[in-house]
Amino acid sequence: MAKKSKFMSWLGFGKSDKKQAEADKQQALAQQQEAERLAAEKAEAEREEQARIAAEKAQEERLAIEKANAELLAKEQAEAQAQQQAHAARLAEQEAQMRLEQERVAAQRAEQQRLNQEREQAEQDEKLAIEKANAELLAKEQAEAQAQQQAQEARLAEQEAQMRLEQERIAAEQVEAERLEQQRIAQEQAEAERAEQERIAAEQAEAERLEQERIAAEQAKAERLEQERIAAEAEVERLEQERIAAEQAEAERLEQERIAAEQAEAECLEQARIAAEAEAERLEHERIAAEQAEAERIEQERITAELAKEEAKLAEKPKKEGFFSRLKKGLLKTRVNIGSGFASIFSGKKIDDDLFEDLETQLLTADLGVDTTMKLIDSLTDAADRKQLKDGDALYELMKQEMATMLKTAEQPLVVNTDKKPFVILMVGVNGVGKTTTIGKLAKQFQNEGKSVMLAAGDTFRAAAVEQLQVWGERNSIPVIAQHTGADSASVVFDAFQAAKARNVDVLIADTAGRLQNKDNLMQELEKIARVMKKIDPDAPHEVMLTIDAGTGQNAISQVNLFNQCVGLTGITLSKLDGTAKGGVIFAVADKFNIPIRYIGVGEGIDDLRAFKSDDFIDALFSQDEDDV
Repeated sequence: MAKKSKFMSWLGFGKSDKKQAEADKQQALAQQQEAERLAAEKAEAEREEQARIAAEKAQEERLAIEKANAELLAKEQAEAQAQQQAHAARLAEQEAQMRLEQERVAAQRAEQQRLNQEREQAEQDEKLAIEKANAELLAKEQAEAQAQQQAQEARLAEQEAQMRLEQERIAAEQVEAERLEQQRIAQEQAEAERAEQERIAAEQAEAERLEQERIAAEQAKAERLEQERIAAEAEVERLEQERIAAEQAEAERLEQERIAAEQAEAECLEQARIAAEAEAERLEHERIAAEQAEAERIEQERITAELAKEEAKLAEKPKKEGFFSRLKKGLLKTRVNIGSGFASIFSGKKIDDDLFEDLETQLLTADLGVDTTMKLIDSLTDAADRKQLKDGDALYELMKQEMATMLKTAEQPLVVNTDKKPFVILMVGVNGVGKTTTIGKLAKQFQNEGKSVMLAAGDTFRAAAVEQLQVWGERNSIPVIAQHTGADSASVVFDAFQAAKARNVDVLIADTAGRLQNKDNLMQELEKIARVMKKIDPDAPHEVMLTIDAGTGQNAISQVNLFNQCVGLTGITLSKLDGTAKGGVIFAVADKFNIPIRYIGVGEGIDDLRAFKSDDFIDALFSQDEDDV
């Protein structure tokens, strides 16, 4: 028991109550308790390491003893094997001697037989020689020889009996020696095994006893330390939870402050950006307005008289104007630059380079574009070179024909296919060209033709665009499918398409948001709208109509080109011809693109949007009524 207490004390157990009291006292502070736990774990680790080293040392000693016992057993087995080998060699030597003795006896017997035969032959010869003389002597000698032979045979039999007895003795000795040797080896092995088993059993019992004592001590120590650790961890966990809760509250407060700051900053930046964009747009509008004002100021002086005379003529004719009359009035500003405005250039002049230079300047001023202008000039120059023209008046008539031919290729009125219900018209264009107004006028015209019409408010981006289209619908009693501002345009058009199909509507006109032709992401939205329509009708939209402002000049060429690449234009509406003196862009569009010009707008009234007819347009453009001169 004293030895066990010493062993337990060596392992570090049996701590004093003072240390336990100090440990209890240190539990009050989490940080000190953590240090105590770490120190206890370190001491426990050192104790376990020492116990492991002692166990390893005991294991090494046990292995050394087992190794010595194994070497002793191997030595004894080697000695037994050597003795057995020596005994086997001795038996082999005895067997060799017996074999030699048998060979010697057999040789003696053979020699004796040979000698006997020789002697008998000699005796027979002598008997024949002296048969008669020595008969008695021969008989005597035969008797003696027979006696000797019998004695020899008796001696040989005695030798054979002795040899047999010797062999039996040697075999018995060999068997006895082998038996004794096997008994000795078996006894030695049994004794060694018994001793080894007793030693192993004793060692196992001692090791089990020590292991049980160690395990019991370790379990008691581990349970105490575990209880201390659990208590410490509970305290640490409580403190950690309090710290985490405080950190989370602080983090949430900081995050809310950061989000509020970011939102305020974002709102400030967004307001600044919107203000900057508004300022940039305002400056752009001012620049465009200034350019247009500067361009029109030069022409205003020339057209003032014509406008005054036109107003006087209108005052004298209070009756309702026909479309041709309104067309001439709408093209009044354009006629100042082209059409009848050329009269002052050609009238009474000869054909020379100065005339062509003046004509080129006038065409470029009217926004026909460089390519279209050069095409007209080249055609007129070729005719002049062929001496087909006499003077400027003839050149004026030829130019009128050339321009009429140019527009004739673009004349193709829109025909609504009654097999397609609804017949879908997708209206596209940039901001401010009059798409929504054109939609309202087209809807009224289709309604006057007896067709049922539905409108889709696909311009969900521009403020009040939906409301503007709804006003057109209410004015003409036309249903309008719309969603809130900011909704997906494709979704609105899809819903309108389904509704028109369900109500068996003849014509569906879909408005879209105005977009710059150089913004790829906005142009891709148009492609999406077209794809969505094709889910209901693979042929939809049946008409993709681009509305362009005649006052935009050559920028209209870029619009037609890019919108055509994006959605594939099938028709063009040229609006606001009455508000510009640069309506010559219609000739550039007709010349550069094989796209029909469906409608032209020459005023604000519903009747001022008419199907494009090139002959009427040319006649109105080149009209030289005295009131217009």
